Amino acid sequence: MATTQSTDVDPFTAVEALRTALDGAGIVLPSLAVDVGSPSLALVDLGRVRADVALRLAAALAKETAA
Repeated sequence: MATTQSTDVDPFTAVEALRTALDGAGIVLPSLAVDVGSPSLALVDLGRVRADVALRLAAALAKETAA
């Protein structure tokens, strides 16, 4: 899978889109936020999660890539 990098994406929009998608999969990342300390990089902070949440996230991603 090819990846592209772009700082043209609004990180606030990205956070809300990710939060919505994760919610649809029943996954909550409590620390999900925009990294305001580096605005020129448009970084999103995914934060820390419990191991069970990380496994559910991995399963959801694996399911998506298998489709």
